Amino acid sequence: MRSGSVLLNIVNIFSLFIIVIISLSAPRSFAAEQPSGVPAWLKAYVGEGDGQIAPVVLQRARALYFQKVREGAVKNPCYFAMDATRPNDVGDGKLGRRFYIICESDRSFRAISAGHGGGRDLKGIADFANGRQCAKNFGNAMDSRLTAGGAYVTAETKTSFKGYYRASAKNDAAFTRSFIQFDGEGETANARQREIGGHPAELLRNVCLRKDPHSPYADPGGYVPFGTLVDYAGGRSDGCTSWSPSDAGQIISMTKDDPTTLYIYPESHDIDAVAQAVQAGRSPSHAGLYWNASCLREIRAPKFWPKETLEPILARYRKDHPAPPPRPAPICKGP
Repeated sequence: MRSGSVLLNIVNIFSLFIIVIISLSAPRSFAAEQPSGVPAWLKAYVGEGDGQIAPVVLQRARALYFQKVREGAVKNPCYFAMDATRPNDVGDGKLGRRFYIICESDRSFRAISAGHGGGRDLKGIADFANGRQCAKNFGNAMDSRLTAGGAYVTAETKTSFKGYYRASAKNDAAFTRSFIQFDGEGETANARQREIGGHPAELLRNVCLRKDPHSPYADPGGYVPFGTLVDYAGGRSDGCTSWSPSDAGQIISMTKDDPTTLYIYPESHDIDAVAQAVQAGRSPSHAGLYWNASCLREIRAPKFWPKETLEPILARYRKDHPAPPPRPAPICKGP
């Protein structure tokens, strides 16, 4: 009996050893389980100050991320959030930090700048344009150039050639820009149709066509676009999320073949609730609502333009104001 008991103990110890070895060698994903609450290290970044994230924005961004992890839609250890109620321009040439890169597995939090949708002013019909500093108008209509808050998942990245620009006194460089497609759900479900995504805040202005038949980008006539490279990180977008070129490079590399979530605040119900509180003369914060205080003072009250309302207006405007036929870029003058 004693030898049998010793043998049994040896078998149990060996089995436990095998289990430990397997558990240590098995790959573990931090994203597989959602922590019960906001980690202590992350709480230091929660707030409404510069470089912080508002509690409701973080709460919803984390909920979206861990939901998509459970569904198997994402495995990326990082996720994104954006607070479009914060200012884009905080004065003295400084940009507001309102886009967040959060990697809980390595306790990393970074706040960077990001542009918001500029909207449009349809003279005499509807004005839903936004200023450079704060966004007042939001919406999900096609061709509205407005930011739509809600849930997104990053999808494929497309890189396209835009033209050449003067990189130095003697050298020109090819300008290619990458675009991360966003896929949305609910009110943002038409993100792909709207061509909503993220990209560097760069473009070419004053484009002309230059003869360069040896360029791999030359058209059948041997011409390539040539222009002035402009960084508009402090400006507005056509409804997409735009970042500085350096920040965009980091985000594009993080999401390449490894999708993750992006939650943009505010959603339509947030906008409507804040607008109703302001109209009633109540402080949104006292009503348990969130909006950046400095931007609310500037815009007074936000407005959401649903596609069901705005798209018919835009359709009538296009009918009454047909776009002129496209004109080719002029031929460049000089060398």
